[in-house]
Parts: sequence; C-alpha cells; structure tokens
Amino acid sequence: MAGRLRTGTSGFAYPAWAPRFYPPGTRGEELLRFYGSRLGTVELNNTFYRQPSPSAVDGWLAATPGDFRFAVKAQRGGSFRSLQVDPTESVPWLTGPLRRFGERLGTVLFRVPDGVRRSDERLAALLAAWPLDLPIAMEFQDPTWHVDETFASLRTAGAALVTTDLPDDPELPTIRRTGPFLYLRLRREDYTADELRAWLDRLEPFLADGLDAYVFFRHDEVGRGAELALELAALAANSGLS
Repeated sequence: MAGRLRTGTSGFAYPAWAPRFYPPGTRGEELLRFYGSRLGTVELNNTFYRQPSPSAVDGWLAATPGDFRFAVKAQRGGSFRSLQVDPTESVPWLTGPLRRFGERLGTVLFRVPDGVRRSDERLAALLAAWPLDLPIAMEFQDPTWHVDETFASLRTAGAALVTTDLPDDPELPTIRRTGPFLYLRLRREDYTADELRAWLDRLEPFLADGLDAYVFFRHDEVGRGAELALELAALAANSGLS
C-alpha cells in the first residue's frame, strides 16, 4: 500500500490569511475548523513556547476531522534539558501532556537549534529515554549533526530526520529515511509549480514504498504557504499519490 502525503503549514492562527485562504471575518476557533476542512495536518507553533493545556488539546481535537494529524513542536526549555541536561527527568515532563492527542498525534517535532553542536552521547541518551510509542522527528540546525553517525542513531531508534529546505541554501537538501515516516519543512518564501512538482517527484519513491510523508510550508503574512500546501496536495492527488 502506498504511503500518504499530508501537507500543511507552520501554524494556523493567522486571521490575516483572509481572504486569500480564510473566508473574510474568520476568527478564533473557526480558523482551525476551516483549516482542517482543507488541509490534513498542521505544525503547532505555540507548543514550542509553552506546554499545551488539556483544554487547548481538546479544543484542537474537536475542531478537526478524525483523520487530521498534529505535528507538535516540543517545548523549547524541555527540549534543551532533554538533550543537554538529564533526559530521564526531562523527557517525561516534555512528552506527558502530548499523550492527550492520542492517535491524532502525527509526531513530535524536536528542534535542535543552531549553535548546539553534535554530541553522539547526548543524542543516544535522549533517544533511549524517548517513549517508543511516541513518534519523533528531529531537526538539526547545526551542520555538525549532519553526519552518518547521527543518521545511524536515528535509524536505530526509529526517529525521523527532518529535511529542511532553507532560502539561502544553493542546493536542495537530501531526503534521508531514518524513521517510519518523512518530515519536510519547505521554508522558502515561494515555490513555482515546477518546483513543487520536483519535490513531489523526489517524494514519490518513498510514498510508493509505503512511507507516509508530512510536508509543511512556512508561515507568511498573506497565506501563500497555505496555498502552496493545497497546490502540492492537488498535484499529489492528480498523480494518484495522495
């Protein structure tokens, strides 16, 4: 069976995306309700700054269809402690509130910022402490992590490596399969139809092999990212890959 492609954006709570994406006047909880009627996943931004409350999670679940999936950015302080200090204490604190998502949790996005250099020992300790039943996708912004040793550690733990396409990079990043799904963050301000087609062509062998893929476009001021997510989803559907 072919894998499923889910497309979305980094965040959804942007009333300024009306009328380009949201109907005029859309506010509050109706933003996610409308978003979830058109796209299949979202990367939650506010969880990076604070842990989600039970009522917030319940509201997000209630506003979206049953097959909608959330990619939850791990809270930054807990992420730092989990990697740099003591994962045995910090990981349970970091992941506990996320269990409320249940099967609607697509993955936890664990970001390692630029300037935090590679440590095989710390990564191994984090992955050993991470719950086996919670999917994790790791984004390494410091280039020291992008080596075979890191990729091997992720494969052993079943953790996905995030593929990030940055505006200043002259070459496209390599898509590496280290976990049970793919996770792409396409961060350029815009993509042409040909560029979206090229990304879909790169994903096609993985999807054909049964791997699901999450693709997130950057937040912008007018809703172009949401349009790109819709365009990529439409290209996939027309190609029989959705």
